[in-house]
Amino acid sequence: MKLILKQVVIGLLAALGLTLLILGITFLTFPLEDWGQLLDTYLMEDIPYLWFILAVAVLAGMISGVTYGMVWRQKINHIQRKLDELLKGQKLTINDSDSLRELHHIYKQLEQIDEKFKTQTQTFQRMATERANEREKSLQEVVVQERNRLARELHDSVSQQLFAASMMMSAINESNPPKQESLSKQLSLMEKMIHQSQLEMRALLLHLRPVALKGKTLQEGIEELLVELTQKVPMKVDWQLEDLKLDKGIEDQLFRILQESVSNTLRHANANSLQVLLIERDENFILRVVDDGIGFDVDEAKTSSYGLQNMQERALEIGGTLKIVSLENEGTRLEVKVPHLERKDCSHD
Repeated sequence: MKLILKQVVIGLLAALGLTLLILGITFLTFPLEDWGQLLDTYLMEDIPYLWFILAVAVLAGMISGVTYGMVWRQKINHIQRKLDELLKGQKLTINDSDSLRELHHIYKQLEQIDEKFKTQTQTFQRMATERANEREKSLQEVVVQERNRLARELHDSVSQQLFAASMMMSAINESNPPKQESLSKQLSLMEKMIHQSQLEMRALLLHLRPVALKGKTLQEGIEELLVELTQKVPMKVDWQLEDLKLDKGIEDQLFRILQESVSNTLRHANANSLQVLLIERDENFILRVVDDGIGFDVDEAKTSSYGLQNMQERALEIGGTLKIVSLENEGTRLEVKVPHLERKDCSHD
């Protein structure tokens, strides 16, 4: 049975009971000599008094029941709307006008449930983030280990074989060159191809090396990288490195940009010299890499080279700018500028 119908029935019963109670008290106080007079008593000469009393009782019960039922249905509907907000994950809105005295305790419980849901949601999100970070960290460790393994195997096998092939071709071309000019050209071309493959292999090994500085400063990491480069590549390498105090994030990104730039020089520039500069000037940290290679079209390469896009993104990530100038047969100059922002201590006396 619906709420309003229940309230109407309750109202009718209450009104009838109240009416009978009032009539009983009235007739006990003022007793009638003949109860049959009630059946013969009329109001306004055509309305029986007894039926009038009953009709008034029924009407009053119906009105009070409908009114009371509608009021409570409105309150219950309001609570249902608040529960729907909780179930749908919407923000629970309880105004001061909603805090009726009869429902104040229920509203307080709804607010407590909403706060509990928020706390649980935050906990789940934090746990999901922690799990994602753990998976990412574990994956990075696996990637680094695999890159180290591939670098070792390539260095111990393919790189050594390329070196041996290069030495054999040089010996053939220098000590016993063929008399046929076409064959001599082919052998010279093969020697150049082996030499280029060696450069490609060295660039690949440079890519496979772990990119983290592993506790070293940026100056120490760059110096170690360039010293190793001079030992493996027939190229003149010069560097000027100032001892700068940089945040760890800036150091890592600048080191990765340098690795990418050196790798590109080895693979594509056909350069004889390489210069690296790390200084601080005019409140800017500056990393500059210059080679004397064959150069390239910067505008065309920016749209097609993943390496250049990667370097650009790394520079932007630390609030810096990347500028590349390259001229055909004159070389390439790459420069990264990162603003030196002084940290302000928020200490109070």
